[in-house]
Amino acid sequence: MPGVRDDAAVTRLGVVFLPQFAPERLRDVAQAADAAGLEELWLWEDCFRESGIAAGAAVLAWTRRLQVGIGLLPAPLRNVALTAMEVATLDRLFPGRLRLGVGHGVQEWMGQVGARVASPMTLLREYLAALRVLLAGERVSTEGRYVRLSDVALDWPPPAPPSLLVGAVGPRTVRLSGELADGTILTAGTTPAAVRQACEHIADGRRVAGRTDPHRVTVYLLAATGPGAADRVRAECRGWERGDAAEAAVAGDAEEIAGAVARWAAAGADTVVLQPTGDEPDPEGFVRFVASGVGPLLPA
Repeated sequence: MPGVRDDAAVTRLGVVFLPQFAPERLRDVAQAADAAGLEELWLWEDCFRESGIAAGAAVLAWTRRLQVGIGLLPAPLRNVALTAMEVATLDRLFPGRLRLGVGHGVQEWMGQVGARVASPMTLLREYLAALRVLLAGERVSTEGRYVRLSDVALDWPPPAPPSLLVGAVGPRTVRLSGELADGTILTAGTTPAAVRQACEHIADGRRVAGRTDPHRVTVYLLAATGPGAADRVRAECRGWERGDAAEAAVAGDAEEIAGAVARWAAAGADTVVLQPTGDEPDPEGFVRFVASGVGPLLPA
């Protein structure tokens, strides 16, 4: 899709450390990923499991070259000034290694903590606008419907503003990501056909904003290998409304999974992040398999 994906761009490969895994397992998984040469390790801030910022800081400190994605921080849960402070601190401590995504959050969870808002779209628009300006080192005063700041500026902004990504599902949020964000994160269960459609919505948003800068599309892809892989994927896909296992996930050996990554890349994904099943028996082995088995089969 012109203006969204550069066909000459190299597809990056990552893995999700699921918050279903105990936090104390994170160090071994992160160091295994770093040693194996995995490009990106992604973390989720799912209520009420693990903090994205705390986990991200730990992974960055434990590793030397691994890029860390936080996909995503729920805007209703976090004051935008706090998010700016934390992101700026991590970016200055570990330059160029953090990829940050924000989004609506799961509305049921936001309701549980008293943070649910009447218009998630309004909040996200206000949040992104304020966050971008704060991370650029500028002083912000704003009186929005949800985001209110009075003469706020970071003492230690990043030397260069990091890319801001938006986690999006519905077409309105996907278009908003094209308009205001530097990249879009698409959830697992997004088929190649749905990736193409999302790229069209992103391009619509970019046209509205007159943007011509790069915009990277990241998609999670449910994947499993080894004994019982197909059964585990099918079990996890039950209840999804975005496609069955044959259309929206992959199980098999390195060649089969690399082929799936190539299909999602051809549909418009710049980064494919393989998401293990919640009952993955060997998360450390999975990141080694992805880095050493799947990665070398992708185009250089």
